[in-house]
Parts: sequence; C-alpha cells; structure tokens
Amino acid sequence: MMLRLAGLLALLPAAPLWGQSVPLVDTEDATLSSVSVGGGGMHPILTLDVRNGDYARATYDQDGPGVDRVPVHATIGLAVVLDRDAAGRGRWFLTGQSSNGFHAPSPGERSRPRAFYESNTIAALAWRPVEGLTAALAYAVKTSPNGVDPTTQEASVTMAWTGKDALGDLGPNIVVTRRTQGDGGFFTLASLSPSQKLGEGEDAAQLSLPLAFGMGWDGFYGEGLGDRAYGSAGFALSQPLTLGGAKATLRAEILALIRDGALAASEAPNATSDRIIPLATLSLRMGW
Repeated sequence: MMLRLAGLLALLPAAPLWGQSVPLVDTEDATLSSVSVGGGGMHPILTLDVRNGDYARATYDQDGPGVDRVPVHATIGLAVVLDRDAAGRGRWFLTGQSSNGFHAPSPGERSRPRAFYESNTIAALAWRPVEGLTAALAYAVKTSPNGVDPTTQEASVTMAWTGKDALGDLGPNIVVTRRTQGDGGFFTLASLSPSQKLGEGEDAAQLSLPLAFGMGWDGFYGEGLGDRAYGSAGFALSQPLTLGGAKATLRAEILALIRDGALAASEAPNATSDRIIPLATLSLRMGW
C-alpha cells in the first residue's frame, strides 16, 4: 500500500513554493519588479504610496499635485502563474493592475471627479526562462478621469536581472516603450539598484541606491521637444513585513531627478522649470 501511494504521489505536479515571487510591471514607466507572495497560482497585489509631488519619467503631472495637496496612489493588481518549471517555480505569468491617483483638488479645478486625476491600467505577459531573468511584454492605457490630460496608450518591452551574482546585486532593468496613442515617439530607460541587507534572514531591512537614466525620443515628451533626457539618483530603505496574511514591504525612497534644460523649461508655467527636483515617496506593497 505504501509503495502504491508513493507511486501516485510521484505522478503529481510539483507543489507551488511558499515564499515565491511574481513579477509586476509599473504602470508609469514599465519597469519590472517582483512581489513576494504565498503559495497557489493566483496572487492579489495591493500598493499604496504617498509622494511630495507627481512625476512620471521626470515630467510633472499637468494636474499639479504637490505637498499641499498630498498626492496618493492606490494600485490593485493580480498575477496569475500560467506555467511552472520542474522545480515548481513560476515560468510564465499574466499580470495586470490599475494604478489610481488622488489628491485634494485645487480651487481652479472644475471638472468632476476633481480629486481623481489619474487612472493607469497595464497588462503584461511575463517570462522567467532561467532563475534571475524576467522579461515582459506590456500594454498600458493611461486616462485622466477629471479630464485634465488626454488618454495615452503605450506598448513596452521590459527586462530585469536579479540573479545571485555580481550583476544581480546591481539589479539592472531595461525598458523600451513605444507610445501608440498620444504624442508618439519612443522612450528608453536603463536603471540599477545596488542593494545591501542590513541584517540576517528574509525579514532584514534593505538599503538600496536606485540609479536611472531615461531618454524620450522623437517628441515623446511633447510635440517639438525632440529628444530629451533625464537621470535620477537617491536611496531607499525597505522593510519586509507580514500583515493580515500578506507578504508586505514598507519602503521609503528619496530621489533627485536631474532633467535636461529643454525638458525642464517645457514644464513652465504649469510647474517648476528647475532642473533638479527632490522626490520623496513612502509606499506599502502587499501580496497574497
């Protein structure tokens, strides 16, 4: 009887790993990250963040949220494991999420809903051919519920390496985006995030030094702007947590956005024409 039971168990697929991770594509710049989750094949994801300003790819949101208006973003997403390798690790994933921005409206805003200024939805097919490498094809639709901005759509190819080697310790990420509706043009982004754990074990805090260089080509930042560039550098402190049965991460990040002169000047008079912008974000990410 025991031999027969062992034979039946051998025919079953490998059980999903507890403590696995699933990929997630950011709705703003299509960078790839991973979210720690539990077992199973479907994983809800929730993210909340508060910022001192609202910049995407170093350009100011036309709705102008700032410190006095407390921009808050809430993201609801789902990652589905489509296929696993022989060890039970996820290999193909389907992911999607909706990221929505809210703030206290300014006196001049009249269109309703005044406080709901941004809704970005992105879907992606992600692939992990080997441990450490993730690649994805993503499509985003970005709308402005209060009518401040026109709807734009973007298609992206994005890749990240998190292998257990010297390159993986740097956390490289590469994105190529084509705007299919809106001003048009291409956007490319290369980023690194060297990190160091500040203790032992999976729940140890982690210090990161995020660095990025982005380039908008062929009028991506607006008609007549041509090719424009920006860089960013700073530090982030992350703390893994367990909240309500979810794998969670609390993260504080401070960046300096450094923009070329023409890109900075294009923001006036709706925003600042400063070339160096401080951006602070406090976020909480949860995955089940």
